[in-house]
Amino acid sequence: MTWSEMQPLLSQACWDTLTMVGWAALIAVIGGLPLGVLLVLTDRGGLLRNAAANKAIGAIVNVGRSLPFLILLIALLPFTRWVIGTTIGAQAMIVPLAIGAIPFYARLVETSVREVDGGLVEAIQAMGGSTWTVVRKALLPESLPSLISGLTTTVIALIGYSAMAGTIGGGGLGDVAIRYGYQRFETNLMLITIAVLVALVTIVQLIGDLSARGLSHRSRTA
Repeated sequence: MTWSEMQPLLSQACWDTLTMVGWAALIAVIGGLPLGVLLVLTDRGGLLRNAAANKAIGAIVNVGRSLPFLILLIALLPFTRWVIGTTIGAQAMIVPLAIGAIPFYARLVETSVREVDGGLVEAIQAMGGSTWTVVRKALLPESLPSLISGLTTTVIALIGYSAMAGTIGGGGLGDVAIRYGYQRFETNLMLITIAVLVALVTIVQLIGDLSARGLSHRSRTA
């Protein structure tokens, strides 16, 4: 296969991968951030201490994290078809990618929020701050660099998950690698696909590290 033949395939595959990962990451933040915060707030000593709620949320997160993504992908095929109308293509793969990423990011959020200095929380409470005020003024701002690092880890994991989605025709770089690189023995295309995936991961990690470092420096100088 010549470069002129590979270039359109790779361009579309890159766009599909970025679309899948981008939307799944956004949904993971929307779903995982509140779950992670609630895990902290409802835990023993938390502002909303509730053992039953904490165990329920923890169980949901643990089940979601324990399933290998390929199994989750197959198990969610009926749900994906119900939501999207198909189980093939990049748009369909956003559903299992997002569902797999939400509990993953939720645990990272929990770890980040737990690192916030308890003295700051107590100070806001002493001034009459509500639970929402504590979350908005202390927990989220103080843990933001760590939250960004967690999101970086989640996005990198999603890139790997999106490649697995290619095994069932999910589109993206994984689909190209399997259909052309593996099934049609296009070794050159396979190597280029691997190089693109490595480049994507490297770029995401670099952006995440720079963002987290910049936010951490800003918080120290504020």
